[in-house]
Amino acid sequence: MNELITTWLLGLGVSELHLEISAMLTGLFIILFVATISYYVAKNQLLKLTYKIIIKTQNTWDDTLIEHSVLTRLTLLLPFIFILLMTPLIFTGESLVASLLVLFAKIFLTFQVAHSISAILNVSKSLYRETAKQKYLPLNAIIQVIKLVVYLVAIIIIIALILNRSPIYLLSGLGALTAVLILVFQDTIKGLVASIQISANKMVVAGDWIELPKYGADGDVIEIGLNTVKVQNFDKTITTVPTYALISDSFKNWRNMYHTGARRIKRSLLIDIGSIDFYSLEKIDFLASTSLLKTYLTEKKHKLEVENKSLSQEGDLNVIDTRQLTNIGTFRAYIEMYLNENVNIRNDLTLMVRQLPATPNGLPLELYCFANTTDWIKYEAIQADVFDHLLAIAPHFDLRVFQHPTGFDWKHGDE
Repeated sequence: MNELITTWLLGLGVSELHLEISAMLTGLFIILFVATISYYVAKNQLLKLTYKIIIKTQNTWDDTLIEHSVLTRLTLLLPFIFILLMTPLIFTGESLVASLLVLFAKIFLTFQVAHSISAILNVSKSLYRETAKQKYLPLNAIIQVIKLVVYLVAIIIIIALILNRSPIYLLSGLGALTAVLILVFQDTIKGLVASIQISANKMVVAGDWIELPKYGADGDVIEIGLNTVKVQNFDKTITTVPTYALISDSFKNWRNMYHTGARRIKRSLLIDIGSIDFYSLEKIDFLASTSLLKTYLTEKKHKLEVENKSLSQEGDLNVIDTRQLTNIGTFRAYIEMYLNENVNIRNDLTLMVRQLPATPNGLPLELYCFANTTDWIKYEAIQADVFDHLLAIAPHFDLRVFQHPTGFDWKHGDE
């Protein structure tokens, strides 16, 4: 090929003095021109045709090839392959230009091969996310490690090409640098170990709602990487947490709440202790007319009458000695029945109303139950409806809900 170029240049009238330089520039132009044309044809003709075929297919996995630019990166291999194939044909014998051109092609070809492998790994990650039923495999961390190894191998090969030495020669010298490499990649090693432990113990997967107060993270996990875990907080900010922190620190995972399909309600009403008192028979009869308390109060009234009758046989009874119903106890029973009848409360899970130790702000009456939804908005609406009702109906039980005095209270007191 070089002889043909020389003959062609002589036919054009190029002098022998400039013949060598002209032949070199012409050969270089031909190589680069053919490489550019091959890339243009591959990208604008073959690649567009391939995209049309992929879009028309019913398969979805091949769409990820377009999404992660796999085919685009593969087309970048063609010009460098043409340079490697054509350089020995154009430049016969050894020349500095040919050596530099081949070295240039090998370096960029090595890098582009590593770049293409990285894109293929991204495709495998996307396919795994779409098809896997349980996403406990730390594929993201594994792929990042593989990418790191691929690029390290590519760098070693490139350095070996530049130094004109075997890659094995360079690898043999890495043994002495083991301690340095461990120090440099200690976070990567810890992240990989943490990813494996997280996967083996099924601690966290993408999509879980987790809380890490130490790092200010409270939201959904969107990515578990080799070194960091990305958490999208509910205010749409992103918090990055070291992967190793998930096994070294404590955190809360709300995943099981979604699997259960229920969310806990745990909130207290503060009852003014000064409003707690016994009920009169008239008040009991009034409350017994309600549908929720009718059965409860009828049975309770009968039971108290039997117990008080047995006590009266032992002698004269003082009012203090008799068994009586309290408004706080009746109110507690009413809340339990109200929650059991509420269609938005799960009665197959723990449901109770209990008294907590009295505080300077009153007697806490705590509701412990589960709403039948995990949707945040619906959950808050259910919880609000329950307490709206209880706050409004508490005065009907002769109970006062405690709150600190306000300006209205002082004004009302003066009047």
